[in-house]
Amino acid sequence: MEKSDSQYVVQKHRAIKEWPEAERPREKLLRSGAEALSDGELLAIILRIGNIGRSAEDLGRELLAQCGGLPGLDRMHVEEILSFPGLGIAKAAQLKAAIEIGKRVRIQESRPHSFESSAEVAAYFGPRFESKRYECFFVLLLNGQNQLLAERIVAEGIPTQATIYVRRIMEEALKVSASSFVVVHNHPSGNPQPSSADDETTKDLKSASDVLNLVFLDHIILGKGNYYSYADHKQILNDKGQ
Repeated sequence: MEKSDSQYVVQKHRAIKEWPEAERPREKLLRSGAEALSDGELLAIILRIGNIGRSAEDLGRELLAQCGGLPGLDRMHVEEILSFPGLGIAKAAQLKAAIEIGKRVRIQESRPHSFESSAEVAAYFGPRFESKRYECFFVLLLNGQNQLLAERIVAEGIPTQATIYVRRIMEEALKVSASSFVVVHNHPSGNPQPSSADDETTKDLKSASDVLNLVFLDHIILGKGNYYSYADHKQILNDKGQ
């Protein structure tokens, strides 16, 4: 059974290379699989070495205790990780890269072949927005059967505001010969209710898509554990009745 790091109790150890072989995180992973390791042990493998008086697992446990676990570590910027004693640029980059790989695996495994509802889109994008402190805008480009052709990040903004470039969305849709598209962005506040700026963006997107004979299926705003769909609220109408 996986050992829990829920309390993240910090214990001082000798250097990992001085531990009995059966207790070393890397050897334990090779023997029993990654799922048998605690969060601190997994971080120890990524960090590889500690510093004076602390093993790599000590560093991992202390970091988890400070940031509130792996979700908190995901939300930390590189600059914040660098402020932690014993962690330099290389270790900070390794940590962020490892977390991103895990997120991408989850996203790719959950990617549906087609999108039939706003709930499916929200479920697909939810994980990647969990740690965002600023607004990000994505566009899903679909064919006539609502199958995914491509997805593009359109804009990233400061914590309270982002600018959508309607022209870029249209250009990306034309590049892949998309028939329709869905725009998705997040509200870092956690409240998915649309702002007046969101309303204006939606109107601009609808006008531009009509000119190019593209179907603008939806504009979805993700909050914390919930979302708002313009299509579900009948605020986007097109020839398909959506």
